[in-house]
Amino acid sequence: MKQASIRHWNRRQFLRGALGAAGACVTLPTLIPASALGRDGAVAPSERVVLGAIGIGGRGSYVLGCFLHEPDVQFVAICEVKNARRQAVKKMADSQYGNQDCATYRDLREMLARPDIDAVLIATGPNWHAAASILAAKAGKDVYCEKPCTKDIASSLALAQTFRRTGRVFQAGTQRRSLPNFTFAIELARQGKLGKLQAVHAHPGGLGTGTSGWPAAEPEPAKEEADWDLYLGPAAWRPFSRGILGNGGGFEKGGGLVGGGCLEWGSHCVDLCQWAADADGTAPVEYWPANGQLHARYASGVKLVMRNEGWLPLGSCPVRFEGDTGWVETGDNGDLVASPDSLLAGKGAKIGGYPADYHVRDFLECVKSRGRTRANADAACWSHIACHAANIALFLNRKVTFDPATTRFVGDEEANRLRSEALREPWRI
Repeated sequence: MKQASIRHWNRRQFLRGALGAAGACVTLPTLIPASALGRDGAVAPSERVVLGAIGIGGRGSYVLGCFLHEPDVQFVAICEVKNARRQAVKKMADSQYGNQDCATYRDLREMLARPDIDAVLIATGPNWHAAASILAAKAGKDVYCEKPCTKDIASSLALAQTFRRTGRVFQAGTQRRSLPNFTFAIELARQGKLGKLQAVHAHPGGLGTGTSGWPAAEPEPAKEEADWDLYLGPAAWRPFSRGILGNGGGFEKGGGLVGGGCLEWGSHCVDLCQWAADADGTAPVEYWPANGQLHARYASGVKLVMRNEGWLPLGSCPVRFEGDTGWVETGDNGDLVASPDSLLAGKGAKIGGYPADYHVRDFLECVKSRGRTRANADAACWSHIACHAANIALFLNRKVTFDPATTRFVGDEEANRLRSEALREPWRI
């Protein structure tokens, strides 16, 4: 998967050369298993994507399981600040392969230094997502990163710029971009089958904002058990708390303004609305809270509405797209409802439950082809910026105007101060 180098060969290139030389000189030993040569339906080592993972808890274990089901993946290393999780993932991998080869790391920099690893799955708390992704790209790795991918507007831009500059493949864990009911609804909007698009609706899951807390200090465990300093990473230092360490939730969204539900669900639902509105390379230009909702408007005139109420019973993460001649709504149960009904002709088989397998497969194919994923870094950048700008309007409780060209709020220094936050050394991005 890597570029050839005079000084360094990766494992794949070495294996190709070694087997080629062996074939030219001697007969291959009969003790080499067929799977090592890609026979009997197995994928040859030279065609496998060598994978490592960073920060694997509940959600990460599920996504890692999706990767392990793919025959062209070879999982070789886990990096995790908590020893219990390191050992659990190692056991999972070693059981998969019938060996003891999965390496364990506490510091992600050590794992990223391995030249044989092609790609990494990042499923830490959101506090680490952008910094770990950028470090991985700079180390020459492709990245599948869970969401929310960034904590603020500045880190969203840095993420996109880094992957553009390094040429690495990025997939945000917004797996609904790869599910048929959502893509069908989006194509209705993008192909003009709803008429001229008027509004897109996203379920944010919550519209509250605030700041992360500072609980009472507790005795800090040994670094081997749980490395608190590495757990904090880019966030401002604070005393050790087992509640924070075990939560993996609100605190990890940052040391300043946190995203709340608007970012947690918005990174899925707003992302789908961005795609439907043909806005993957931009964001709304106006944002304002009203009547328990957050409203926004794109330069095209299309309106974005983030709301928690009034949805059809179609499961979690619903979205709705409205044109001047029709509308469509869908959610995680896989059903679609539209008006007129004729819009649903050819919708295909129902798949509910938002599985990540299709999204993982899209990532792996792009790692091999060097193509752009469905949820590439640029698309993730702008969908997150839309959520961050919405949060700023909610936090300030007033209308804000955003310029996508300058990525700044127009004539609003109070809002612009919330575009970024200071990162703790040495985790600059």
